[in-house]
Amino acid sequence: MPDPGWHLAQLNIATLLAPLHSPQLAGFVGALEPVNAVADASPGFVWRLQTEDGDATSIRAFDDDRIIVNLTVWEDVEALEAFVLAGRHLDVLRRRREWFEKMDRAYLVLWWIPAGTIPTIEEAAARLDKLRERFPAPGAAMIT
Repeated sequence: MPDPGWHLAQLNIATLLAPLHSPQLAGFVGALEPVNAVADASPGFVWRLQTEDGDATSIRAFDDDRIIVNLTVWEDVEALEAFVLAGRHLDVLRRRREWFEKMDRAYLVLWWIPAGTIPTIEEAAARLDKLRERFPAPGAAMIT
């Protein structure tokens, strides 16, 4: 059973192979709204970073303008896993090589936050940087 005092924050990043509004990324851009709607309605979903456009594709947290971010909060690991490995999100995940470069460093970090708090993109980027320093291998992942 999830601990009601804590939630799971997650940041994942991706480096675009082409400009966001290019024909090459049309499938990804077209999937954003429906996948975000599924996330928003998923059991255990708490929050996601977004602008007034409804997604986070215009937010830049790293030196490379081709890097896009996804920052979310979930009640627990099981809720995040259920979303990631189901339906529309899994379909997009399977096509990621069409749209994103293969990352040579960690691109995902998870950490616990007190329930009711919202992580900042700066905090999330710092946690990813810390993970990359501690575990430079590309497959590294850690819940802190």
